[in-house]
Amino acid sequence: MKRICIINGPNLDRLGKREPSIYGDQTLTDLENLLTEEADELGLDVQFYQSNHEGFIIDKIGEFSDSEIFGLIINPG
Repeated sequence: MKRICIINGPNLDRLGKREPSIYGDQTLTDLENLLTEEADELGLDVQFYQSNHEGFIIDKIGEFSDSEIFGLIINPG
């Protein structure tokens, strides 16, 4: 099964909590669940990572790059 990795950057862990009247009430977990359902329908495995620290994100990109992945999506926040 092909694996796609999705990295979310700073403050995206605050989705649904910070100013929901502007950003909506869906949390990052809600969005991850939706993406997991879509990936399952497409026969893909999806892995998520979120950090508020840019250096940790760069380290994770390196880790993902060293593994067998089909794609990498980054939402830098």
